[in-house]
Amino acid sequence: MGTEGTYDSRREQGGQGAGDTGARRLGHPHGSGAESTRVPRPASSPPPMPPMPPRAPAVGFDVRHWLRAHRAEAEPGLWRYGHRPRVVADTDEVPTRALVVGALVSIVCGVLVWAIWRTDYIVVQRLPLKLFTPSEWWRGEPGQSARTASAVYNSLFAALLIYFCGRLGNWPVLYRRLVTDRPQPARALAAALAGLLVVWIVLGTSLLPFFYAVLHALVPVSVFRGDPETAAVMGMAVYVLIGAALLWPFARTGGWLELFRKAGPVAASPEVDPTPGEDPADWPRLRAAGQPGAADRLAAETAGGRVSDVDCVRIGHAWSKVEGGSLSPGVFIDGVMKKGAAACLHPSGDRDLPVRTATHDLLTAQVRVGAYAEHPRNPSNRRGAGAALDPTVLGTSLLAVGPHGSDRTRRLVRPVVESLSLQALTGSAAVVVVSGEGAELGPENSYDVVVKIGCPDSVYDLDLYGGITDPDEAAMLLSEAFTGDLPDVDSRRAAVTLGQLIGPFNAVHSRFPSLPELRELLDGGSRALEGLRDELHPEQHRSYLREVDARERQLGTPGDLSGVLADRIAFLDRPVFDAFFDTRGRSRPFSLRALEHPVRVRIVLPERSHPEASRILTRLVFAQFLSSVAARRDASLFAALVLDDAASALTTESVRSVQRLRQLNAGAVLAVRSLDDVGPHLHAALLGAVGCRMTFPGITTWEGKRFAEAWGKEWVETREVAQHTVFADQPFTRALHALRKLVTGKAVTTDAVTVRQVERERWSASELAYSVPAGHAVLSLTTVQGEHAPPLLVHLDG
Repeated sequence: MGTEGTYDSRREQGGQGAGDTGARRLGHPHGSGAESTRVPRPASSPPPMPPMPPRAPAVGFDVRHWLRAHRAEAEPGLWRYGHRPRVVADTDEVPTRALVVGALVSIVCGVLVWAIWRTDYIVVQRLPLKLFTPSEWWRGEPGQSARTASAVYNSLFAALLIYFCGRLGNWPVLYRRLVTDRPQPARALAAALAGLLVVWIVLGTSLLPFFYAVLHALVPVSVFRGDPETAAVMGMAVYVLIGAALLWPFARTGGWLELFRKAGPVAASPEVDPTPGEDPADWPRLRAAGQPGAADRLAAETAGGRVSDVDCVRIGHAWSKVEGGSLSPGVFIDGVMKKGAAACLHPSGDRDLPVRTATHDLLTAQVRVGAYAEHPRNPSNRRGAGAALDPTVLGTSLLAVGPHGSDRTRRLVRPVVESLSLQALTGSAAVVVVSGEGAELGPENSYDVVVKIGCPDSVYDLDLYGGITDPDEAAMLLSEAFTGDLPDVDSRRAAVTLGQLIGPFNAVHSRFPSLPELRELLDGGSRALEGLRDELHPEQHRSYLREVDARERQLGTPGDLSGVLADRIAFLDRPVFDAFFDTRGRSRPFSLRALEHPVRVRIVLPERSHPEASRILTRLVFAQFLSSVAARRDASLFAALVLDDAASALTTESVRSVQRLRQLNAGAVLAVRSLDDVGPHLHAALLGAVGCRMTFPGITTWEGKRFAEAWGKEWVETREVAQHTVFADQPFTRALHALRKLVTGKAVTTDAVTVRQVERERWSASELAYSVPAGHAVLSLTTVQGEHAPPLLVHLDG
């Protein structure tokens, strides 16, 4: 469909990224746009092959059930898909065992009191009955009226005794704990057992005559003294009525009616779909906007199983752009009517990733990274719940510290990269991944652009200047890359030195210098500067001539940084990098200015063969990312930079800039082996700049101390037990104590318990270093809105 240029680029045949159109959009060469020397093309290239068909949704995935699933409004870091808040355990509630013992004790006491009452052992127990009944009932042999009054009196006493024993033994609390709080069908079964027990007790005690007395008051006596069969039927009816009356409360609390309804024929029928106005699978947003045709087309494909989760979110995001005015409604409707769920495709044409290794929920943009462990440090309402990450927390940047043995890449970095790549396919994110060779971050065809520095098979080159046209800004980026890790070198002075050369060179050649040219200007001394001065026009380039003169005056001075810069450039000016970092337009450079588009980029560095060059390039990419996201005109896309080893990129300037990313709808995932790889002067600033912190097993105690300080303390209740020796005054007691000490070998002591509120570290340095089990991590989160989640233990395989 027509997309007004928003979704127009295609994959080039045999390439790993966008084709010519995508290259012009993503790469910004500084020259005339000549062909690449590393990827030659024939004079008449064949027409590009049609794109491969998109991958079908996963087998067994019901997109309608996924759309209708419950998603809780949960705290930061909780997996919202299907989440049900866990009942918070009351620390002050009586244990179940104590409740059972208390109920049994109250029953024994009640039976004992009832046995004493039935023997008429207490002389005055019949006095209230005789005061309120005629005296002639008790003269001589008791008659029927006296026996009925005694039965009713005993029944009333039994009812009061049961009520008193129930209050004494906390029977309602025990019933709620053992019956009401249980899930079905255990609740119905427990209620039935309790009801049958109560019926048996009531029908076997003196409560039954009370019901008979009430029945005699309502039914004539002649009915019972007449036909025996009628009397038997009436007696059975009385038992049934009494049993039904006693079982009714248990049926209500046990949910028998709801259980029977679920077990009936209605439960066996298919699930009834929600009403069209409320069913998300019926695309209610389109219907409410007056587009029933497009909604019917998408609903039919959804019902037919031809829609994936990526399709749903991508089309929903495209409609949001229509509502925002950045996409034409006619273009959107035309594409949906023609292509259905394949409308509004990503420029790559992909509708899903080739491989998924993590659990994702694209409606909430979450990726599940594990489950909160059943650990005393975790709140009871979080234990067992899923742990997840999303752009609202990644927008504050994430620092993950752990050695190689902790497997950060497989359990953290790759799930996050997958999630961001899926969001890029939906048109809501852009991601740049920087890693070394061999890092398992998914197949290459899951990215739009793959830059392999130093590899001759790489289709794309890395733009040395990041698409920047201002010479001073370009000098600042290069100075950060080349001298940012040198504590005794001021990067601002290095930027001035580079600016004195880049600006005049750009004025003469209309492009920035390549690495060999820049190195020659730094190393060539007065001769190189004289040649540059000769190429400048005396009138048009007067300001640049002053820059060259200033550079010449600084040559050989103690503060001259040209030698240091030339030495650092020499790490990149190697034969293996000859075809890279070209500024003459002979390659296809990728520029991070493309972060305004939903692009998926992977940059592979030669860490094993050229470690120092890889560190410089990591700082260069980080600096370009920070500059690019700040220069975006459209910040609606979430831009993310994922560094599998970010230790070399963390400098004073970069750490200062990380905290500003949350204001630019961007974030960084920084994984480091150890805080020792980062300068000690940056530890406090780094932990304060990021909003999310994560530690894996294997860190040292001095690293744990830094995290413990960053996470702070909390108020907890402690119990201290002190044992004091008991000194007896009486001779007999003293003798018993001596005998007990002779037998047990211990003096007689008493315990003194002290309960108080103290401040304690959330996680101490020793606990982070030695108490975190393998396959776990401690994670704390902060959202861009300022919500916090305390450091909790996460089971990464949960």
